[in-house]
Amino acid sequence: MKVINKSKLPPGPNPRISLINLLRFRKDSLGFLKGVASEFGDIAHFKMGPLRVLLLNHPDYIKEVLSTQQSNFVKGRPLEMAKELLGEGLLTSEGEFHKRQSRVIQPAFHRKMMANYAPAMTEYATRLMNSWEEGMQVDMMKEMIKMSTGIAGKTMFNVDIEGEAPDINQALESVMSLFDRVTLPFAEYLLKLPFPGTIRFFKAKARLDNTIYRIIDERKQNRLDNGDLLSLLLKDQEQGGMSDQQIRDEALTLLLTAFDTTSLALTWTWYLISQNPEVEAELHEELDRVLQGRMPTLEDIPLLKFTRMVFSEAMRLYPPIYIIARQAIHSFSIRDYELPEGTIVLMSPYLIHHDSRFHANPEIFNPHNWEEKPGGQQSRLGYFPFSEGPRSCIGQHYAWLEGVMVLAAIAQFWQAKLVPGHTVEIAQLLNLRPKNGMMMQVNRRK
Repeated sequence: MKVINKSKLPPGPNPRISLINLLRFRKDSLGFLKGVASEFGDIAHFKMGPLRVLLLNHPDYIKEVLSTQQSNFVKGRPLEMAKELLGEGLLTSEGEFHKRQSRVIQPAFHRKMMANYAPAMTEYATRLMNSWEEGMQVDMMKEMIKMSTGIAGKTMFNVDIEGEAPDINQALESVMSLFDRVTLPFAEYLLKLPFPGTIRFFKAKARLDNTIYRIIDERKQNRLDNGDLLSLLLKDQEQGGMSDQQIRDEALTLLLTAFDTTSLALTWTWYLISQNPEVEAELHEELDRVLQGRMPTLEDIPLLKFTRMVFSEAMRLYPPIYIIARQAIHSFSIRDYELPEGTIVLMSPYLIHHDSRFHANPEIFNPHNWEEKPGGQQSRLGYFPFSEGPRSCIGQHYAWLEGVMVLAAIAQFWQAKLVPGHTVEIAQLLNLRPKNGMMMQVNRRK
């Protein structure tokens, strides 16, 4: 066993208060990490219960873990419990197996496939708008989840599962509530005990399995091959590749991550637009000028520059993935410090995105920060809503397209205002969700 040289460890909270650190992290993870970074700097080391943790709060050091030294890090403990739901899917698998699966799946998210996906995005946006009435109050988070679930089902599997969106989302929320246990000692054993949360987890897993296996079975019967995700997975199986279980793992992983991440990003976008009328006016001006009352197409994307800037800025303020975790396989060095194997490294896009060193006036919603100018925030320095390096999100081009297409399609016809008295709070689960939903009143643009 490697002897830890305490003189080479970064500064941080007293290791004797590890239990207090754990409790504080569980109560408010972002607040706790922000406090640690403020007191101890951009490289801080602390114990959190039995876990040895390193917090990195500067893009240069984060790049070391996600890119330069990435081969020495796995997703580790933080996603071990996720394997109970996702199996060995793209999000949870490691090493050569992950590389192999990525090669199979990558063509489904290639830029050339976006032309096939764009019509479905506007179709489901139109469906949503057609269900609205003047002055109607809606939970925009649920509306975006319903629409994004439909888009994901159509583009990835060529099925219409929009009607199942409430059940799928409820199952996902039941699953995510269990991941709150991940920081607890012996958390991996809690799923073996019949706690109420554990029972809800397995019921939710069964609900999601039923949906995915039904989709897979239906596709095997009609043998459609249109180059979508499911076509690629089944073709690989025919060539002696994936088992039914592995197809299930990959399909479920990409379905959940596709609709959950984009729907939350769009939810926060609508909220920010509603709080910034000058941004809304400029957005409407671009949409009226470029689209002139028709649905956007893929060819319009280069012209919808401000629309993309709005979506970019929303994901800066509210990145759906707000904490990224890795675990060291071997001991490693960051700057002048040495950390032992097994160390969990935490990196927060939220903290970096709200840091005045990397973003001017970081608490202000200003899409013009993303104008293409020397030194503008279009630089990747300090902005990584989809992670970074070889393990960055495989579907980020898909997410960008959906965000811009949906925002353009809906915002040119409808306005959404926060319902008076509705409190907007952040729920820190696996992603940033509005704790009480996002109640908004929708009105047709005059």
